[in-house]
Amino acid sequence: MLSREEILSIFKKTGAMLTGHFVLTSGRHSDRYFQCARVLEHPRYCELLCRELARGWMNAGLEGVDTVIGPALGGILVSYEVARALGARSLFTERENGVMTLRRGFGLSPGERVLVVEDVITTGGSVREVIAVAREAGARVMGAAALVDRSNGAVDLGVPLRALLTVPAVSYTPEECPLCQQGIPAVKPGSRHLSGAGGTPRG
Repeated sequence: MLSREEILSIFKKTGAMLTGHFVLTSGRHSDRYFQCARVLEHPRYCELLCRELARGWMNAGLEGVDTVIGPALGGILVSYEVARALGARSLFTERENGVMTLRRGFGLSPGERVLVVEDVITTGGSVREVIAVAREAGARVMGAAALVDRSNGAVDLGVPLRALLTVPAVSYTPEECPLCQQGIPAVKPGSRHLSGAGGTPRG
């Protein structure tokens, strides 16, 4: 079983945990950003962390699942590896005309037991959309799991949530952001090159 320190070490050395000035998906600003793609690009770490996430789910005594599903893009690899560890099926949702949906012939059956996964949860918006898709198909959403919960356990998804890391989501509106007030340029992750472990944005 991995300790919190070991998990943090993996995130730091792969450059998945960054410090700087970032614009989050929600539009709020933060001095910390988890770019999980940087840790998931290493298959051995992806498998290790997702296996640990699956173990945490099983050790909690929660009911088993038939299918693991996550939102594209961040949840695809997490869904696949967690499903493999649980011996379940893996699916992912995509946005079509701005609406989260199942495509590519994917489907869920009434009563199918589903675990919704994500790489990072901050407000839980994408996970709630996936939960809605699953429930609309008649599936039973057993819970949610994430590599990182940036809400510090505050987000309420209406289902049990397990995360490898639970960290405070220190964020600000653009108007109140102290980093903006200091004149430090904000970076929207994915729009510019970000440096390695624990680094700040370049450019």
